[in-house]
Amino acid sequence: MMPRLLLRVWPRGLAVGPGAPCRPLSARSGPSQYLQSSIVPTMHYQDSLPRLPIPKLEDTIRRYLSAQKPLLDDGHFRKTEQFCKSFENGSGKELHEQLVAQDKKNKHTSYISGPWFDMYLAARDSIVLNFNPFMAFNPDPKSEYNDQLTRATNMTVSAIRFLKTFRAGLLEPEVFHLNPAKSDTDTFKRLIRLVPPSLSWYGAYLVSAYPLDMSQYFRLFNSTRIPKPGRDELFTDDKARHLLVLRKGHFYVFDILDKDGNIVSASEIKAHLKYILSDNSPAPEFPLTYLTSENRDIWAELRQKLVSDSNAETLRKVDSAVFCLCLDDFPIKDLVHLSHNMLHGDGTNRWFDKSFNLIIAKDGTAAVHFEHAWGDGVAVLRLFNEVFQDSTQNPAVTPQSRPATTDSSVAVQKLSFKLSDALKTGITTAKRKFDETMETLTIDCIQFQRGGKEFLKKQKLSPDSVAQLAFQMAFLRQYGKTVATYESCSTAAFKHGRTETIRPASIFTMRCSEAFVREPSKHSAGELQQLMAECSKYHGQLTKEAAMGQGFDRHLFALRYLAAAKGIPLPELYLDPAYGKINHNILSTSTLSSPAVNLGGFAPVVPDGFGIGYAVHDNWIGCNVSSYPGRNAHEFLHCVEKALDDMFDALEGKSIKT
Repeated sequence: MMPRLLLRVWPRGLAVGPGAPCRPLSARSGPSQYLQSSIVPTMHYQDSLPRLPIPKLEDTIRRYLSAQKPLLDDGHFRKTEQFCKSFENGSGKELHEQLVAQDKKNKHTSYISGPWFDMYLAARDSIVLNFNPFMAFNPDPKSEYNDQLTRATNMTVSAIRFLKTFRAGLLEPEVFHLNPAKSDTDTFKRLIRLVPPSLSWYGAYLVSAYPLDMSQYFRLFNSTRIPKPGRDELFTDDKARHLLVLRKGHFYVFDILDKDGNIVSASEIKAHLKYILSDNSPAPEFPLTYLTSENRDIWAELRQKLVSDSNAETLRKVDSAVFCLCLDDFPIKDLVHLSHNMLHGDGTNRWFDKSFNLIIAKDGTAAVHFEHAWGDGVAVLRLFNEVFQDSTQNPAVTPQSRPATTDSSVAVQKLSFKLSDALKTGITTAKRKFDETMETLTIDCIQFQRGGKEFLKKQKLSPDSVAQLAFQMAFLRQYGKTVATYESCSTAAFKHGRTETIRPASIFTMRCSEAFVREPSKHSAGELQQLMAECSKYHGQLTKEAAMGQGFDRHLFALRYLAAAKGIPLPELYLDPAYGKINHNILSTSTLSSPAVNLGGFAPVVPDGFGIGYAVHDNWIGCNVSSYPGRNAHEFLHCVEKALDDMFDALEGKSIKT
C-alpha cells in the first residue's frame, strides 16, 4: 500500500464576496449560473507562483536522522548515521546535483510533480481503501432541506455553479491571508488585478498574502482515472455536458448543461433525479462498478474486454461525465456507518475511478469520495466548502418546489453494458474480493468534549501538536513503543506543489509520552506542561518546514526515483532497514478544518497500521480511526481519549490518574 496524502491543507481566506466580474457575463446567464464574480481572475497568480525548493542535501539528512532517532536503538541509529554519511558524500551528492540540474530545465513545474503522479498511477493496488478518502458534509442547517431529492438537486446545481465559475475565471483565487485586513479587500483586489500575472504573486506577498497553486482544479470535473497495464492514465473531457447518476448499481446520464453552456433549470434537474429515484428496477446481477475496486492491471484487462465488446461509447459517457452523483437507498445510522458507507459502501453504487463521487443517502447525509492521483485536499476542500455554502445559503430549489413538467424518460438515458461470460466472471471475482476486504476493516470515532482550539491556544499550545501527541501516547500505552508516523501537509504555496510529510514522532513526543504513560506520578503538572510546550514548539517548526517544502521525505523520494529512472544501483541508504521502517507508516494521520465538514476518513496505509482522520474544533476534538485485524481501533481510541484527558488535567493543574 502506498502513502495517502490527504487533507492537511492551507486554510482559506475568509471572504468570498461578490465584486466586479473579471469579464462580462453573457446576457443569457442569470445570477444563478455562477457562485461569485471575483475581481481578480481565478488563475491570475498561477504564472508567478514561486517554485518548490529542493532542500539542501545536508538539511535533508539532518532532518531524516532527527526523525529516525525515536524509532531506533543506539546501535541501529549509528549504522543509519553511517549510511547517511556515505550517501551525503557519495551517490546522494551526485543524484542531488542531477536533480537540481534537471529542475532548472523544467521551470514550468516542480521537481516532485512528475514522480508523484507516477507513484500514484503506477500503483497496482485497488484504489479503494489504499488511496481514496472521503469527507462528509454537515447536515443542511434547515432540516427540511435534508430531504434526499432536495439536497441532491441543490448540491448538484452548486457543484455545476462552481464548475462554471472556475472555467469563466470568476472563482476567487485560492489565497492564504496572513493579514486579511490588508489583502482580503476590494481595494487591494482592484489594484492587484492590474499587476501583470507574471508579477502578481510578488504584489500579494507584499501584503502578507500567499496565493496557492490551482493547477489541479481543472481535474475536478469531467475527469476519470483510466486503468491501463502497468500505469493508469488521467482522462479529462471538458466538452461533455452530462451528469452521471448511480442508483442501485444502475447508470443514468442526462445533460446538466445546455448546448450554450448554461445550467439546465433546477426544476428540470429535480425532475430528472425524481425520475431516477422512482425507478423500481432490481439491482443488476453483475454490477459493473465492482471492477473499479479491482487490482489495476486486472481492471485494465477487463476494461479492454468491455471496450472490445461494443461498450466503448457507453464507457466514454461514464468517463467524461461532469461528476458522479451516487443516490443511496438507505439512511445513515451513526458516524461509524457513515464512515464505512462513504469510504467504500457495498461496492454497487460508486465509480471509484471518477475524480469525485458526490454521495447522498436516503436521509440527505452527504459526502465526497475522491480519487487521489489527480490531486490533493486543497482543490477538493475548496469545492466541498463552496458547495456546502452555496447549497445551504442559496439553494436552487426548496422542499416545496415542484419538479418541471418535462419528459424525463426522454432526457434521462439509462446506460446498459454488454457483458460477456469473462466479464461476468471478473465482476463476480471482484465482488468477492471487495466483500472479503471490507469485512476486515474496523472504524470507530470519538468526540472529545472537554475543549479544543480555544482552550489550547490560551495555553499557548499548537492544537495540532496536542492531537498528534495524543496519538503518540495512545500507541505507547497500547503497544509500548514509538512508531513511524505520517502527517500530510500541503505544499500548494508553490507552483505544482503537492504535499510534504510532517514527522510528528520525535524525541520530544517520546519523552513527553513516557512521562504521561509510564511515570505520571514522578512529574508535577508544571513539568508535564513544560514537556507539552517543548513538543508544541518542535511540532510547529516541523509544520512550517514542511509547508515551505523543507521536509526530507519528498527530497529522498525524488532522489530514489531519479536513481531508478537512470538505472543507477539503489544507494545503501534506501536498503537500510531503518529507511523501510520509517516509510512503513503505522500511524497515518491527516487533519482538516472546515465548518462544512462533519468528519473525514481513510483506511490504514499498511496492514498493521491505523488510519487517523481528525479535527480540532473550537471546543471539541473529533477523531475517526480505521484498522485491520492485528490492530484495534476501538482500544486505540480509548487510549487517545485517556491521553487527551491526561493532558487537559495537567493543563488544569490536576494530578494524572494512572
